[in-house]
Amino acid sequence: MSDRQLDFVQSNSEKIPVVADCDVVVVGAGPAGHSAAVSAARNGCSVTLLERYHHLGGMASGGMVLVLDDMVNEGNEIVTTGVVDEFVERLEKLDAAVYPPREDCQTNWEMWQKWSRWGCIDFHKAMMPQPIIHAVAFDPDAWKRVSLDMVKDAGVNLRTHSWFSDVLMEGGKITGVISQTKLGRQAIRAKMVIDGTGDLDVGVAAGADYTDGQFIVTTVFRLCDVDTDKAEAFEYSNPEEYKKLDRQARRAIGGAWGMWWLKTPLPGIVWCNCPHMPGYDGLSVEDMVTAEFEGRERMMNLLAFARENIPGFENARMLGAAEQMGIRQTRLLQGEYVVSKNDVTSRRYFEDTVCRGRDYYTPYRSLLPKGIDNLIVAGRHYSVDSDAQKMSREIPPCMSQGEAAGVAVSLALQGDIALRDVDHKAIQKQMRAQGADPGDAPSPNALIESPVAAE
Repeated sequence: MSDRQLDFVQSNSEKIPVVADCDVVVVGAGPAGHSAAVSAARNGCSVTLLERYHHLGGMASGGMVLVLDDMVNEGNEIVTTGVVDEFVERLEKLDAAVYPPREDCQTNWEMWQKWSRWGCIDFHKAMMPQPIIHAVAFDPDAWKRVSLDMVKDAGVNLRTHSWFSDVLMEGGKITGVISQTKLGRQAIRAKMVIDGTGDLDVGVAAGADYTDGQFIVTTVFRLCDVDTDKAEAFEYSNPEEYKKLDRQARRAIGGAWGMWWLKTPLPGIVWCNCPHMPGYDGLSVEDMVTAEFEGRERMMNLLAFARENIPGFENARMLGAAEQMGIRQTRLLQGEYVVSKNDVTSRRYFEDTVCRGRDYYTPYRSLLPKGIDNLIVAGRHYSVDSDAQKMSREIPPCMSQGEAAGVAVSLALQGDIALRDVDHKAIQKQMRAQGADPGDAPSPNALIESPVAAE
């Protein structure tokens, strides 16, 4: 981690105007925070949603992570459901989502050639061809539109262009937040607060325990004017030559997943989830500036190589980089329960599971900080160790966390009880009622011989 401490200056005291007084304030309108806000509002709460950017969707839109995955258990059992299903349905109506029908979810070369370039593969499998599974390629601008429609329909009070600044506290109880805007600092009073920042900004300001983590960062980008049919035909008819060029392309970009380009719902536009750049602190201004320069240099190197050497990319042009840097890990909550790598890899079932991802279960306790009332988290910064987070941070499971957090705050308010006293069975029941799988019924491959019971 970089050294973040500098000289200090003293600022004058100020009067901060209160711009909202509500049941719940959600900080961060990424996939987790957005889902939390919609879920809480649909369960009867007055909700204010704060977002620093002009758009909603976080890494799914501004971050341009354009495949929804990590939604299936072994055998393509779809286990991450609820708000994410609604997103897919709404995106489909806009012709902005592509995914394989169930009959195409097979393991053979025919289906591989049909679906692999959409990212609908089980990338956890080392075998070739990898199985085709339920995953969804989508368009980022459509995600923004769907996000706006959903908060409007739910009656959420949306405040974009509002950067989280500080918390309001009374003893060990959080009573709201302060945001920074062009008009100065503004206060939002709330009975419950959901931290959907991805970096635990609210939790840290409130004094929550956390640990620092670090993983690769990425400047995701898209290319246009790509003849994807020609590129795929070359890849499949000349596999050895393509593999050689692909290795050279990876060197040009300096690090990428198994497939550095994927198709999108927009014809001729491909998504490049690269370059991968290790060693950067996602909280450091200096590191992020350096990563911006490095990432753009690498992506232009790749574009030049692809235009010169890869059939189908001869006329490719840079459509643009993502508005948000792809940060995978920074601060991680150390809450009521810390999910371990062994919990994830062993598929450990928890009695208080309230949401789930691919072959893993997320206990309610891992969303709760210790010693702070009225605060719950949802997203990649939940209570988890660094290695476990790298396997449990994808967008759909984070959306399920948000949906569960929205249910939890509504139950706490209805019962006039602390969040830690909310019955996890009540959360599970309401999640089911909303069409979400809370993980209360473990799959056959779950570790249930020694479940970790809720305290």
